[in-house]
Amino acid sequence: MTPLIDTFGRLHNNLRISVTDRCNIRCFYCMPEETPKYEPRENILSFEEIERFVRVAVTLGIRKLRITGGEPLVRKDLPKLIGKLASIPGIEDIAMTTNGVLLAQHAQALYDAGLRRLNVHLDTLDRARFLHITRRDDFPKVMEGIDVAQKIGFGPIKINAVAVKNLVEDDIVPLARFGRERGIEIRYIEFMPLDSQGLWEKDKVLLTDTMLGMLTREIGPLEEIPDADVRAPATEFRFKDGIGQVGFIASVSKPFCLNCNRIRLTSDGKLRYCLFAVDETDVRGLLRDGGSDDAIAAAIRENVRQKWLGHEINTAKFVPPPRPMYSIGG
Repeated sequence: MTPLIDTFGRLHNNLRISVTDRCNIRCFYCMPEETPKYEPRENILSFEEIERFVRVAVTLGIRKLRITGGEPLVRKDLPKLIGKLASIPGIEDIAMTTNGVLLAQHAQALYDAGLRRLNVHLDTLDRARFLHITRRDDFPKVMEGIDVAQKIGFGPIKINAVAVKNLVEDDIVPLARFGRERGIEIRYIEFMPLDSQGLWEKDKVLLTDTMLGMLTREIGPLEEIPDADVRAPATEFRFKDGIGQVGFIASVSKPFCLNCNRIRLTSDGKLRYCLFAVDETDVRGLLRDGGSDDAIAAAIRENVRQKWLGHEINTAKFVPPPRPMYSIGG
């Protein structure tokens, strides 16, 4: 079949699947402290519905999957879904983004089901600052999860750190040193306007160039990795001494929209062509009301056809998405 190519010539082979909008921590830049407004459980796609959607998407050229949330490990029996997806012919890669709080207890089952790649969200190695950011004292559990996952053999493991100005400057260098010691790539993510409380302002973004300067001064020179995947969201650098590498997701200062190859399925069955999209395509209705595989495929194609050139964060035209990050899927 014809591959998923949008009107700007971008080929799409990467699907991000949110399995829940619920989370067991409360990062201030993502969720309110009080109970968030979650989707009713009956609106959340079943594993069978997700599997069917992926089987259709594979016929259109989807080859890579990333499981997200909320926090995906709060979804009961998640390894069963991983096993279903890993068995679909055509799927070449499955990864998961997690906050790591429940990772230690589920890592072996996930590995046995076929999961190999992990991104663990961790902004700091300081327990007090972790509590301040997440409003939960779960730092030891996250570190245990990373330890267990490494011992089991997951790889690569990457750490995602959100860079909020005037908050995490003291964490940038220690995280990189931790990554160098443990063979883990640290990915610094510029703070994006996806919070549920309207806290984002451009002057709260710790910029990639600033972080690069900090790492160069405190650890040593870096060089951009040649021949990297241009469609990957992160720009990757390695330390010139040959020990370790870091990545930067510079959505604000250096948007990578022109190379985007991703579409997103929310936990309640909405298809999105961009993290910042304002419009969505309902596929839950098709999955539950007798829609054919051809109808689902047509919905996917139309969603990709509608994809815009980019999110325009740096222009007056930018409109924040009506959903917060935990509801969209990380």
